[in-house]
Parts: sequence; C-alpha cells; structure tokens
Amino acid sequence: MGVTIEDIKKLKELTGVGLTDAKQALVAADGDFDKALEEMRKKGLTKAEKKGDREARAGLIESYVHSGRIGVIVEVNCETDFVARVDEFKQLAHEIAMQIAAMSPRYVSEADIPAAEYDAKKQELLASDSLKSKPAEMAEKIVEGQLKKHFAEQVLLSQMFILDDTVTVDERIKQQIAKSGENIIVRQFKRIELGVTE
Repeated sequence: MGVTIEDIKKLKELTGVGLTDAKQALVAADGDFDKALEEMRKKGLTKAEKKGDREARAGLIESYVHSGRIGVIVEVNCETDFVARVDEFKQLAHEIAMQIAAMSPRYVSEADIPAAEYDAKKQELLASDSLKSKPAEMAEKIVEGQLKKHFAEQVLLSQMFILDDTVTVDERIKQQIAKSGENIIVRQFKRIELGVTE
C-alpha cells in the first residue's frame, strides 16, 4: 500500500500531530490508514496520561439548557487561555455539559464519592445472601466489581460518552488532551432540573 498526501493530512487532522509524524506513522503501517490511526491514538493517549498531573487553571465555564427543563453549568479547565479559546476546547466543554444534562451524574470522578456512601454500599453488597457461601477473598472481588458498576453511571468520567459510545467521558477528554498538548480537567458542575430538588 502506498502513502498518499490525502491520508497524511487526514491522519494529521484526526490526531492533532504534525505532518511528519503522520507520514512516519503511515509508512510504519505500510500505508494502512486504520492501523496508523490506532497506533497514533495509543501514543496520544499515553502522552495524555503523562500530562494529567500538570496544573490546569485556565479554561471556561460552559452552560447548556435542554428544552427549558434541564440546565447545566460546568467548569472545564486547561493550562492556558490560548487553548481555552480554541473551538475544539469549547466544543468539548459543550459536549460535557450535554452529557451532564442527559446522564445526570452526581460526581465528577470516583475520588468525589463520599467515603461514607461508598462504605455503606459496600457493606450492603457484602451482606447479600448470594455471597455468604463464597470465600471472603472472592466475595471481596465480586463486591469490588459490583461497586464499580453501581457508581459508574453516577460518575461523569466513568460514563459512556453520549456522542460516541465506544469511549468513556474520561477517554474523550484524553483524546482532546492528546490533540491540544495540555492537561484538561472537569473541576465541577451543577445540574438543575425543573421541579426536581436534591
């Protein structure tokens, strides 16, 4: 398979890398576009993981109102004002606001789940009749899986992304980190629904 300039440009656009890197990835994949894209995404996500510790204090507050019945305000941070003004970053913030409106998460990340709530649910699951006959170590592992499943829908970053159900919200953010070269975090959000109080 040959490497075409169209494929190089397309790979560059999809991954946010330079033309040279895009060409090298295609050459390494013997012109197989899908293989090159997969490799670039893996590299990009690896780089995104490394950027996760960097300070993110710039960004924007995005709002979204759905049918006049659900309103969302979300703070999405990045490292610089320059990235905060880029259309792709604004689009990501808007998508996250839509996600919150549609899926009604309670927490940004697993770290935000109150310890008392987590422990209470764990004790409730451990006390179930179906686990009484299991060895303690096995019961513990089963409960860990059940806890993860129970809280997955309540944690924004763990939810499946509504616009692409092949990735979680966290993975969607990491894709944008790979493209922008900056750390991006969701700091906080508030969701209001007409006639519903917490």
